[in-house]
Amino acid sequence: MKIYRIHALICAGGQCISAGGDSFEEALKRAIKEKGLEDEIQVVETGCMGSCEKGPMMVIYPEGTLYINLVPEDANEIVEEHFLKGRPIDRLMWKEADGNFPTLDQVPFFALQTKIVLRNCGIIDADSIEEYIAREGYSALAKALTSMSPDQVVDEVKKSGLRGRGGAGFPTGLKWEYAAQTPSEQKYVVTNADEGDPGAYMDRSILEGDPHTIIEGMAIAGYGIGADKGYIYCRAEYPIAVQRMQNAIKKAKKMGLLGKNILGSDFSFDLELRIGAGAFVCGEETALLNSIEGKRGEPNLKPPFPSEKGLFGQPTVINNVETFANIPFIVCEGHEKFKRIGTETNTGTKVFSLAGKVITTGLIEVPLGITLRKIIYDIGGGIPNGKKFKGVLMGGPSGGVVPASMLDTPIDFESLDEIGSMMGSGGMIVMDEDSCMVDIAKYFLEFTVDESCGKCTPCREGTQQMLEILKRISSGKGAEADLAELEKLGETIAVTSLCGLGQSAPNPVLSTMRWFMDEYEAHIKSKKCIANVCDMK
Repeated sequence: MKIYRIHALICAGGQCISAGGDSFEEALKRAIKEKGLEDEIQVVETGCMGSCEKGPMMVIYPEGTLYINLVPEDANEIVEEHFLKGRPIDRLMWKEADGNFPTLDQVPFFALQTKIVLRNCGIIDADSIEEYIAREGYSALAKALTSMSPDQVVDEVKKSGLRGRGGAGFPTGLKWEYAAQTPSEQKYVVTNADEGDPGAYMDRSILEGDPHTIIEGMAIAGYGIGADKGYIYCRAEYPIAVQRMQNAIKKAKKMGLLGKNILGSDFSFDLELRIGAGAFVCGEETALLNSIEGKRGEPNLKPPFPSEKGLFGQPTVINNVETFANIPFIVCEGHEKFKRIGTETNTGTKVFSLAGKVITTGLIEVPLGITLRKIIYDIGGGIPNGKKFKGVLMGGPSGGVVPASMLDTPIDFESLDEIGSMMGSGGMIVMDEDSCMVDIAKYFLEFTVDESCGKCTPCREGTQQMLEILKRISSGKGAEADLAELEKLGETIAVTSLCGLGQSAPNPVLSTMRWFMDEYEAHIKSKKCIANVCDMK
């Protein structure tokens, strides 16, 4: 193995690339070549490092210097001053309020996280199977195939307490057990990578930064339930994720980690990538399965559930990206170590995309049970410009707003449900005093109306009626009777819609009415938007 004096890790996640990271990388490589340093300095493209507003980012090892907001014009100076003369450039480094220049592991945003799912993101070259293996990659699959029975694999996942990270929080091991116990000659494993929440990019970043962990997790699931075929359903808007997953599948097959008789065992498992057209409703499992089959992406009535009758009518385990990314850790390290993280009923970690009115936005992974206050103020750095925190929308268009009075609420499935919110897939949008809650509710309901498949009347017609009422209120034309009508419609849609999209569509409206009714009343009675956002003319 070639030894380099310096390793320059450049974030090549979608966020940093969109901010010009690829242009900076080209300029850096050019400057290194001009100075004849190719044999001394290795430039590595990694997945998302996490702090998106600081991108493009680069970490220089071995010392851990952290450079942020880089542009191509910085490349020559970095090579000349840092790489040749050993003098880090202060103006390009991450600087704390106390004037210090911390290394990556000293920045609170990173230091306060606990990484299982994102353990390799921002550290390894996502296109290198060798680097994944060097980080104990595929050792969990090897352990399962050589020293565990399929039943033991399923039991290990059950004992871990892992719950689905796609939103509902159903016990993963129980889902696997149902599929394993359903007799069939053909079974399937499916990854739901159809992430469509506004402001959410957790699954995309995992696929871009550590694709092999998904392959390994799916193969272990296949072994556990008796499936020899898997599908990864990813939306077409994620071209980098698609490309890296395709590369990873090819390399895994070449090394004998996918395909026939994996690692010399009797177990065979193959994977196929399916590209979705970007319909939000295809995040619902039965709609997703219909789409893979080439049908219209609409949900089916349940039961039967996919574990009994799923893809092509066969028993199917379907989990989201983050859920599968936990599996190698659980199998390799054991369920007891996993259960030591989080709480008794909410084990492990959760990945969130922290966005909106917070000083440091980005991708974070934290133990379940952590409070919103710790995330927003300790990890995120608080609210910028001295503004007051008003609320945080958890769970995207399907979630609800958590008000400032609930900042010390622990983040777990039950606690969020009790206050009218939900975990969802992990979107977390912070709002300050300048945010209008009527406008927020209208924005997310507009999204849901656009994304409704139209199959069931409550969702198709009911959400449209709710949106019309919100438009009246936000324009100063609402009446007091509209509030009762909104609440009645929302509650009816929630219990009569066919799938999770319709059932959760009223959540942003109902939660903002619960905690911020004064803003609705001001729009109606005083014809005034407290936050001065809505046009009340």
